[in-house]
Amino acid sequence: MGAPPWAGVVRPGSALAQLLAEHGVADKAARVYLAACRAGPQTASELARLSAVNRVEAYRFIKQLTADGLLLATGSRPGRFAALPPDRLIDRWIRRAAERAQRLEAERDRVLTEWREGRTEFDDGDPRRFAVLEGRSTIHRFLAKRLGMAESQVCVSAGGVVLSGFLDGGIDRALREAHGRGVKVRIATEIYPTNLGAAKHFLGFADLRHLVGPVLNHAVVIDRAGALVYVSGEDGPDGKGDGHVALWSTAPVFVQLARDNHRRLWSAGERAEARLVELETPPTAVLPVRAGREGEPFRRLTDIAKLGMRASGVAEFRLHLPELIEAIARQLGREMAKEVDGATPEQVGRSLAAYYAAHAQGRLAVIKERPLTLRVTDCFACTEDSPEIGRVMCPQLIRAVFESRLGYRWDVSKPDPTKHANHGCLFTATAA
Repeated sequence: MGAPPWAGVVRPGSALAQLLAEHGVADKAARVYLAACRAGPQTASELARLSAVNRVEAYRFIKQLTADGLLLATGSRPGRFAALPPDRLIDRWIRRAAERAQRLEAERDRVLTEWREGRTEFDDGDPRRFAVLEGRSTIHRFLAKRLGMAESQVCVSAGGVVLSGFLDGGIDRALREAHGRGVKVRIATEIYPTNLGAAKHFLGFADLRHLVGPVLNHAVVIDRAGALVYVSGEDGPDGKGDGHVALWSTAPVFVQLARDNHRRLWSAGERAEARLVELETPPTAVLPVRAGREGEPFRRLTDIAKLGMRASGVAEFRLHLPELIEAIARQLGREMAKEVDGATPEQVGRSLAAYYAAHAQGRLAVIKERPLTLRVTDCFACTEDSPEIGRVMCPQLIRAVFESRLGYRWDVSKPDPTKHANHGCLFTATAA
């Protein structure tokens, strides 16, 4: 088998061919260029023949080499292409390499400083004490990795809705894994109906405490090695945007300040278990009693009594009437207080007298201010058949009015039923 037609043009392993390859010139393009160097200006078809490159490919490489300055069109007819002499080509490479070296030397410090400050990965040998993390996803990725390195304790101070953000970012999984390794996880947060589900989720692997006040500084302290503090962000650190900024530091003073802040919040918090019971306890049941339709709620009360007897297996029980009357009186007193004015006991007493005159079936008067003494007369309810009205209901009703209006506890005396016919019912009200 004979030697290829380009064997005398491109010797395998030649230094110039190696330089061309090192500078990104493809093998077939290098063969076209070297053919032009050896044979002088040639047409495109001649260069294709001399380099043993397919004519279509040769035309493409000639166009590329011309654009890069390695071939020069002579302008003669037919069109010919001359090679840039190798010495001038090498001088060009040397000049460009020198320019690149100068630029690299000039940019060295700026590039390295930007790299150090922009890193989001840390190791024990990292000389930095502080770093700024930008973007919610970046912060969560960094935090998850650091939590994976926790050894003893993780302390989290976060607002209520931040817990949901931790769920979205996978931080809950990192905390759960840390807990599985024996790391103690403590979270001081706010627990409300809106984040109740998230709180229950975290309670499965963390010690939670509920805070009454808002959490102003959101932070995560990992062992005593580092602390991440949210600085700002779109919609706060719990928002869904990506404009968040957090500060990470391994400086001992910074870490200690973050730990101290968490300790203050933690000591003032309420155990999450008690807070969950408080939120999930059903609200007090209400039976609305409306004038003219009083029978409706009491039919419901009958149903409740029947259900209770059936559930407990009790065939008979007795309602303690004074307790029921006191409960009704407290409700009535709170409703009356909404219509009564006054900032002092005497003012409330006079306003209550005006209310009785306008609405009640009876009259009330202030007959003494020290101690405050009230008299109710012409009350049709205090009869021999219903002595509980004056003896039980009225004292509780008046007490509820005063406590609702003035904001502290009151004691109201019970009247003497034997003097009702001549003197009405007298009530003495004193601050407890």
